Amino acid sequence: MSSVKFLLKYSAEVLDTYNSSTHGVEEHVENWLTKKKVTDENTRVFVIEVFSGCVRHRSITKVVVDAYYATDGKNCLRTDKNLYTVLCYLALFRLEELGVGYVRKLVASQDVNKMFKFLKFFFTEENIKTWMADEWCKLYDHTYVETTLVSTLLSWLPELHDVVLLNLEEKITTRQVPERAKKPSTDVKPFKLTQPRPRSIPVPGRIPKLKPSKPVPQSTYTTPSVNARLEEARSKNRKEAESNFHTANMSQFQCANPQKSGKTLRKMYEIQVEKDSKLKFDSAKANPAPSFTHDNIPIKLNAAAIMREGQLYQKREQDEIKRLLELEKGGKDASDFYKWQENMKKKDMEEQLADIERRRLEGMLSYEDAIMARQNLIKENQSKVAEIKEETKEMIKKYLENKFKQEQDMRRLVEETMQSHQNTKESRKRLQAYKQKLVQEVNKESQEIMKRALEEAEEEMRQKVALIAKIRAIESVPVIRFKYVDLTETAGAGLLNEMSIAELRERLSLLKTAEEEELEKKRDDILKSKVEKDEMLMQTLAKISRCRDEQESQALLKQQEKRNAPKPKVNDPKVDELRQKLEQRRAERESITRQSSTTNKRRTLQQQGILRQEKAQLENMKWTELEKRHEKTARLKSKGLLTQ
Repeated sequence: MSSVKFLLKYSAEVLDTYNSSTHGVEEHVENWLTKKKVTDENTRVFVIEVFSGCVRHRSITKVVVDAYYATDGKNCLRTDKNLYTVLCYLALFRLEELGVGYVRKLVASQDVNKMFKFLKFFFTEENIKTWMADEWCKLYDHTYVETTLVSTLLSWLPELHDVVLLNLEEKITTRQVPERAKKPSTDVKPFKLTQPRPRSIPVPGRIPKLKPSKPVPQSTYTTPSVNARLEEARSKNRKEAESNFHTANMSQFQCANPQKSGKTLRKMYEIQVEKDSKLKFDSAKANPAPSFTHDNIPIKLNAAAIMREGQLYQKREQDEIKRLLELEKGGKDASDFYKWQENMKKKDMEEQLADIERRRLEGMLSYEDAIMARQNLIKENQSKVAEIKEETKEMIKKYLENKFKQEQDMRRLVEETMQSHQNTKESRKRLQAYKQKLVQEVNKESQEIMKRALEEAEEEMRQKVALIAKIRAIESVPVIRFKYVDLTETAGAGLLNEMSIAELRERLSLLKTAEEEELEKKRDDILKSKVEKDEMLMQTLAKISRCRDEQESQALLKQQEKRNAPKPKVNDPKVDELRQKLEQRRAERESITRQSSTTNKRRTLQQQGILRQEKAQLENMKWTELEKRHEKTARLKSKGLLTQ
């Protein structure tokens, strides 16, 4: 049944992917079969013949399928259109070769409701004799339609009704909906998580030294003089505008009274009250969404995990039984050894805690030393910065003097170049006239070349149109590519094991029945093994649950003992000495930071005063330079050497 289902599926998929404008029939089928890796020869032959027949007789099958979608199949899926075309082609042209039994298998491999609805519409005698025959006569000759299409279908109709349609009706009526088996509710169990180990304190790394940042310039804290002027101008303009507005209101026209009457104010208040009543700010809010997270989420174990855990608990039980048997025989009890081991572990733990505390205090001491070293380095950098600032002041003075000399030299050069510009204007005009003449000559030559190219292109187009007309006339001649195949005849190669396609199909059907019987036997064996495995898993699960409950009770007792046990204290003279040293270093650092903060404030005040003086000197220099430039430009404009 599965192979029959694949035959219909493959033939429908080939039709879905076919595009007549881009692919040929044979090329498309071969490419699709190689892509899907179909190696069976019978399936390849079936798909090729069905696909080529559907493409050839598409106009006949389209009449039936389109009418079905227009009347009975309005609610059916459009994706099944090619499946209906394949069934229509097989019923019209290949029913004698396949037989009614094979068609019944093809129909049974698909959805029952879908097939019953389509075949009931297609195998009605009234539809075949009336509108189907009329539509087919519009496409083909009347004699061809009556002999090959209508008469063959009508002769097979009673068998198709008895074998196919009645079988589908029985399946629809006798079909029962299987009841869903209720799954057992899962027991909630907590996670078995291991307790994390105590983390070791990492060794402190070296503190990276930051580069000294430049101080913020004092100009950011002072407002520029331009803003003060702008504010004065704004206040002056505002006062003038207010005075003008006051005078305009005093001499106001009576017809243009801007004040609103009492009636309009009342109406506006009523409208505002209506709008406010529509708003719902204090309405009841919806309840928040419930939280679906739970603390104890059950873990679904697979078969391998259940068997692994069951084997582990079984091994533990065997070890415990062996230990008890040895004690019965007179073996020694290891309880004294375990007590000694616990005492030694406690001592080791106290030593480790003392070592960890010592390391932590040493790290804090190194941190304090690093802060002290950084403060000393900041003091050294501040002294270096003061020296560099004095050097930069001297460099700025020298730079300003050199810049003033360069500007004077540039002014002389500008005066000389302005005189030379007047002589170049006449030479530019002559050059422009010469270029215009050259452009006119080039335009004339290009127009002649374009005319010649257009004439040549027209001649080429005429030749191409004539060739295309000849090719279309050759293609319009029909080519017969159909071969008549007799399935009962052999190939005629003269071999002993030679057989016809009909005989081959019979043998294949026998082989399929044998394979189905073997498959049923294998299924029965698999079901038995599954039942045995399920019983074994249920037993192991019960055992695991018992062992887990015992382990949980033991773990709770251990946790209570740990909580009640006193915490270990660190008693080490070295640790006390390190703590005293750390407190002394912190006190020294705090005293140094207080002293440095007072000295820094004094220095910043002195630096601010120096920066203000330097800024005032620079502004005076800029204003003098601007005045000199304006005087120079005014002189050049008066002489006519400089244009706007």
